[in-house]
Order: sequence, then structure tokens, then C-alpha cells
Amino acid sequence: MQRRNLWVSATKILSRRLRSSSRFSTNLDPELQSTRVISCSFHHAGESRVFKSSYGNIFLANYRKNFCSLDENSGRCWNCGVVAVSKPFLSCDSCKSVQPVHTSVDYFQIFGLEKAFEIEDTNLEKTYKDWQKKLHPDLVHMKSEKEKEFAAEQSSRVIDAYRTLRKPLSRAIYLLGLEGVHVDEERTVSDPELLAEILDIREAVDEASNSQSLKKIQGQVQEKLEIWSKSFESAFNKKKFEDAVTSIQRMTCYDRINDEIVKKL
Repeated sequence: MQRRNLWVSATKILSRRLRSSSRFSTNLDPELQSTRVISCSFHHAGESRVFKSSYGNIFLANYRKNFCSLDENSGRCWNCGVVAVSKPFLSCDSCKSVQPVHTSVDYFQIFGLEKAFEIEDTNLEKTYKDWQKKLHPDLVHMKSEKEKEFAAEQSSRVIDAYRTLRKPLSRAIYLLGLEGVHVDEERTVSDPELLAEILDIREAVDEASNSQSLKKIQGQVQEKLEIWSKSFESAFNKKKFEDAVTSIQRMTCYDRINDEIVKKL
């Protein structure tokens, strides 16, 4: 109840100055100057404005804390106020309104999958199609501009999530990212044995005269990818992140060769 009262008070104060798109207006007060920060907008996480004055920073800090906890963390529908039964809450089960992007929901949650390297491709494909049907522009063209914006953002995020999770390499990189581990895909591989092998494979691809030869090489490359994929999974499950990064660098080499083969086929 206390949080709700804070929310109502803050809304009354800002209601005359809020844009129709629900982002904070920079014209709240002529004496206040704005600066961009990473914050939450009126209904969802994103870029907003923070106002500088003797009281502005304190007010917005308290407003952000209470409003964000009511919206993003509570999982309430922005339209009808019903609490979501479960994540990812891309659309409201009660009023069917498309919801704003909640950054606390990761790509695995969007597809109802466990955060693991091995996933069910069939479930991924089916859930992707189901979400895209609900977010399709033809289904929201009669909605408000706010909901159209939410649908576009959600659709873009679902597409990105699908493309990331469907390939082992990008899925592995994303998993490490969730653990706070950065992977430099452009880092030069220094293993002489691996470099020699990669050069040999590339030469074989260049010299291949027909699709049959290319598919044979592709099969060998896929086997290498499978080996290093299993190596990554083992290292990741044991939280040996340095070994996991090494496996990703090997996967990257073979994945790029595979892309070259696909282009030639």
C-alpha cells in the first residue's frame, strides 16, 4: 500500500508533463536541465531523463525506486494491472495487451527453456512462431501507439533471442555473457597446430570442384564443431570459464569455415 501511494503521488505530479509515449519530458521545469542516464521509462526499462536541481535528483531517485519495483519487478500489466502468472509476460493473459520489454527476462526464459547449452530445437521453433503470431503488426495495428511500440520492441527481442539460441556458437557466447564473462571473438588464435589445420581446410575448400567435395569437407568441419561444443558444455557446467572461452574460440574458427562452405554450395 505504501508503494502504491508513492506511485499515485508521483504520477499526479508528473501527469501534466509526461509525453504520450510515456517517457519523461525534458520540459518539466524551465530551470531544470536533463542528462541521459540508463534508467526505466514510465512503463519499462530503457533510456529516460533525470532532472538536475536542488531537489530533482532526490525526487527522481525515489520515484525510480518505487515505480520500477511496482512495474518491472512486480510483473503487473500496464493496461489492466493484473499480476502475471509467470514470466516472460510478453502479453497479458487477462486483457491480451502487449507488455513492455522487461530486461530481467533473459532469452531462455522467453522460450521457456532452462539456462543450459543443450536445448530442444523443436520447442525453440514452436515457441518462436507462437510469440511472433501474438506480436505480428497485423494483430496490433488497431492498438494504441504505445502498444504498437511495445509490440515492435518485443518482436525485435524475440527475433534476436531466437537467432542467438538456435546456433551453438552464439548460444555459448550468450551463456557466458549471462555469467558476466566477455568473449572476444576477434582474438587471434595462437595455437600452431590449430592454425595449420584451419589453413589446410581453407585450401581444401578453395580447391573443391563440386558440391560433393564441399559437403564432405563440411561434414568434417561439423564433427570438429561438435567436439568443441561438447568441450564448451563440460567447461561451462563446471564453471571453468577460461576453458569455456577457449572452446568458443575454436568453435568460431570452424563456424566461419562452415559459413564459407555454405556460400559456395
